[in-house]
Formats: sequence, structure tokens, C-alpha cells
Amino acid sequence: MENIPTIAHVIQQAVAPVFLLTGVAGILGVLTSRLGRTVDRFRLLANLEGAEAEKYLPEMRILQRRAHWNHCSITLCTACALLVCLSIVAMFVGVEFAIDLSGAVSLLFILAMLALIGGLLCFLREIALATGVLTLLKRP
Repeated sequence: MENIPTIAHVIQQAVAPVFLLTGVAGILGVLTSRLGRTVDRFRLLANLEGAEAEKYLPEMRILQRRAHWNHCSITLCTACALLVCLSIVAMFVGVEFAIDLSGAVSLLFILAMLALIGGLLCFLREIALATGVLTLLKRP
């Protein structure tokens, strides 16, 4: 019974990382949707033949690069979510076994933030490529 206030305190501390997980899940939803649309467009263009296919080669190269950056972004954001989960687990393990894991929790959370930053930077690069395609398509 005496551990209940301690566990309640850990649960309160775990709430912020759980909200972060919700945000990362939203980002992952957007990223997977964008990747799906990129792959669908690539498949459509890959089915073209002859002169029609050659006309779309520059766009197909950009679509490949977009898929690569999107994949990197998904990987890093997923790593962020996993690191946040591990930091939450480390909090509870530390309390349950009376071990000071504050250094591990801090390190895991810092790594999670770095992974999220990397994922968002990759996402920005993919967006830049996507908007670059618009100027490519506008040419006569």
C-alpha cells in the first residue's frame, strides 16, 4: 500500500511522454499516407510505355527520392516512439525495483527527441521535393 503514492507519481510523470506518443502517432499517420500516395503515383507512371514513359522519367526520379526521405522520416519517428516507450518503462522499473535509472530515462528521452528532430527534418526534405515536382509539371 505504501508504494501506491510513488506509483501514482510515476504515472503522473509518464503522462507527458504519452502525449508525445500521441503526437508522433499522428505524424506517422501523415507520413504513411504520403508514402502510399507517392508509391501509387510511381506505380501509375511505371506502367506507361514508350515516349509517354520517358516524358515522366524526371518525375519518377523525384518520386523515388521522396519515397526514400519519407522512409527515413518514418523510421526516425518510429524510433522516437520506441525510445519514449522505453523511457516510460525505465521509469516504472526504477520505481518498482528501487533503482536510480534517472540517467537512463534522460538519455532515452534525449535520443527520442533527436530521432524526432531527424524525422521532421527528413519530412521537410520530402515536402521540398514534393513541391519541386509542381514546378517540373508546370513546364510546357
